[in-house]
Order: sequence, then C-alpha cells, then structure tokens
Amino acid sequence: MLTSSIRQDWLSNIRGDLLAGLVVALALIPEAIAFSIIAGVDPKVGLYASFSMAVVIAFAGGRPGMISAATGAMALVMVSLVKDHGLQYLLAATVLTGVLQIVAGALKLGSLMRFVSRSVITGFVNALAILIFLAQLPELTHVSWVVYAMTAAGLVIIYGLPYLTRAVPSPLVCILVLTGVALAFNLDIRTVGDMGELPDSLPVFLLPDMPLNLETLRIILPYSVTLAVVGLLESMMTASIVDELTDTASNKNRECVGQGVANIATGFIGGMAGCAMIGQSMINVKSGGRGRLSTLAAGIFLLIMVVFLGPWVGQIPMAALVAVMIMVSIGTFSWDSLRKLREHPPSSSIVMLATVVVTVSTHDLAKGVFVGVLLSGIFFAHKVGRVLRIDRSNDAHDALRTYNVVGQVFFASSEAFIAGFDFKEVVEQVRIDVSRAHFWDITAISALDKVVLKFKREGTEVEVVGLDAASATMMDRFALHDKPGAIEQLMH
Repeated sequence: MLTSSIRQDWLSNIRGDLLAGLVVALALIPEAIAFSIIAGVDPKVGLYASFSMAVVIAFAGGRPGMISAATGAMALVMVSLVKDHGLQYLLAATVLTGVLQIVAGALKLGSLMRFVSRSVITGFVNALAILIFLAQLPELTHVSWVVYAMTAAGLVIIYGLPYLTRAVPSPLVCILVLTGVALAFNLDIRTVGDMGELPDSLPVFLLPDMPLNLETLRIILPYSVTLAVVGLLESMMTASIVDELTDTASNKNRECVGQGVANIATGFIGGMAGCAMIGQSMINVKSGGRGRLSTLAAGIFLLIMVVFLGPWVGQIPMAALVAVMIMVSIGTFSWDSLRKLREHPPSSSIVMLATVVVTVSTHDLAKGVFVGVLLSGIFFAHKVGRVLRIDRSNDAHDALRTYNVVGQVFFASSEAFIAGFDFKEVVEQVRIDVSRAHFWDITAISALDKVVLKFKREGTEVEVVGLDAASATMMDRFALHDKPGAIEQLMH
C-alpha cells in the first residue's frame, strides 16, 4: 500500500508535474521578491523561503500538488517586527511559527475546516481572485502601449494554444515567447531583474543571532501566533479548493504539521515564514501538476534559476508574468456564484459577499474568513432555532396533557420552547415528551427548568420523558427543577 501511495503521489504524472513545476517556479520569482519588499527584507529572504517551503512541503504536506511559499498575507504580519527588531527576530519568529503549527496539527485543529461553509470558501476564492488581479495593476499603470500589447499577446497564447496542442503548458510558452520577443526587439519594458537583486549563492544553515531569553519570546510570540493562524487558515482553505479542483481528498491535520516543519526549516536557512498559495496552486493544477513531484520541482527549479540562471531569468518581462496571473485570477473566480446569487438562499449570498468585501477591503484573508464563519454561525443558529415544534394532546378525561417536543433546543430556540406551553389552563398532570428533541446547552436546560417549575407553581404534576443520553447527562448536572426550593428560586 505504501508503494502504491508513493507511485501515485510521485510517479503517476512525471512529465506533467515537471512542466507545471517549471511554470510555477517562474511565476514564484517576482512574487517572492515583491513579498520580501513588503516585509522589509532582502529579496533573497523571500526567494529562499519559497524554495524551502516548496521542497519540504512536497514531502511533509498533506495535499499533493499544492504549492507553499512566501506569501503576501504572511508578509503583512511581519512588517512591524522587521522594522522594530530586525531580520534575526523574524527568523526566530518563523521557527516558533512552525512549532505552533506542529502543535496545531497534533491537536487535530485541521478538522475545524468542516465548520467552514461552502459560502465562505466561495467568498474566499472570489476575494483571492480579485486581490490577485489588483496586485497586477501596478504593472499596468503609467506604462507604454508596448506593455499592454505584450500582456494581450500573452493572454492570447495562454488561452489560444490549448486549442492547438496541450503537450506543453500554455503559460510556459507565453513566458518563453514573450521573453524571446523582448530580447529580439530590445524592448524597453520592466523585467524580473528590475524587481530586485537575485541571490548568487545557495542558502546555508544558520541559527538566528539573538539572545535566547524570555524577553525575546515576549517579542516574537504575538507575531508567531498570528503567523501560525494566518498560515494555517490560508493553507487549509487552499487545500479545500485544490481538493475540489482535483476531486481528491487531503489530510488537513498532516498539512498543519507539514506547514510547521517547512517553516522551521525555512527559519534555519534565512527565509521568512510562508504558507500555501492559492494563486500558485491554481497555476500548478491548471498547468497539469497533480503530484508531490510538481511541488518539489517548483522549489528546485526556483533555486536553480535564481542562483545559476539569474542573468537569464532577470530578462523575463513582467508583462508575461502579469498575463499568467490574470489567467489565474480569471480561472480562480467562481463566475457561477454570480449567476446563482438570486437562486441561492439570501443568507448564503450575504455570507459570500461579506467574505469578499472584508477580505478585499482589508487585504486580510483571516479577517474575511472570520467574518464569513461568524455570519454562517449566526444564520445557522437562527435557522435551526426556528425548526422547533411543540404539539399537545389531552387524554379522554382531560386530566393528562401531553406535549410532544420536536427539534433542537438551545440558546436560539429557548424562548420559542417556553412559548409553546400553556401554563394557565388548569390540568392535573402534564407529560413533556422530548424523545424527538435534543437539549444542547445550559440555556436549553434552564428553559426546561422554567417550564417545569411554572407548571408546578400552578399545582400541576409534571413528568419529563424520552430524554436521550446526552440530554439526560446535561439535565443531571445543571437542572434545578428537581432540587429543593426550586420554585422559590424561580419566583426570585
């Protein structure tokens, strides 16, 4: 079985994985440099991080074919740490981030992804597509017509080549052709080399140069916690999207551990913290990458190109990479979600749109997803709280009234539960049948207390029947109606 898994993950799509890895590596270079600039560090910090993250995650991650590297979301968190304390503290924070992510994986926090609704994921995807497109605008403003022509030609190649042949990924052909045109005609346009200086040496193992004491921990811990949460959130969301694109499952808890191991390794070779990248993962999948080999190839090709082929890579026109990223943006956006805005329930559409608006306006994926999950929870609680029915029936002599409770009783439905009983109509005995209900929290138990005690105050005998095991346990621990002096407590 292990042999079969290795063959499937590494050897089932060798040619496609290698070519896709090459495309991803080319697209990673300008992004890694840009994210380094955002974080306030040397470009090689982001490039080494992208190499390390991709190589390590290829072996340790839980999602074959997903790309992890330096990202903008993580870079934004690091800005003040680098500004106030310098690179060495960032490297230490990166290592600690990895440790925290491994702990999260050991605690199986990856399983929490099941609480993220489809609407939140769709909103996340659409927001990412918009952010990817907006990130390309600086390369398309205040530039000559040549840049627009090159970008348009790149898009024609990307979308037109598959109609002729799919033997080679069209984004790779786009990059090669536009680079050849730029060199042949000596075009004066922005290139990868203009983004920043590429490293000319391999990364080496090093320990962060700062004091190992509680003061250092106090400084880096808040940043590491934030980096760990943002990194895992983006990685889990990306894994879910790639799961759907490839119709395969992934191990989210293993992915948490893998991200941690990759960040620890990255911190020790002079790289900044990273996580999964939705844009690069989409490039990989759309270019034919499916296995772990594609992720490994992306990391190795990246290092080879920036260290050994730097002068050539520096000649790649940014217009070619902008065309690739626009393709990613268009392919990432869920256009079907716009068509179905009116068809879907209003609550689902609101959750999706709120996730998009918050993410795009703040450029913070964590805040967008948090708002989406919060709204999903509120709408769900409201919906379930309304699904509660209480039927009543009397025996032949009207001495016994039976209330049949059907549904979920919790904080959102407790008032409706109490309102379903008639406390004023005189009856000798009341039976409350909850065999088709479940009591979820202490608010529900408190509501049942009030019902029982109000009946008893009117002189009615009350019997509660049909409690399931979990509800009975809650009742034994928290109920008051069977305790001495309960009616007096209710009146006061």
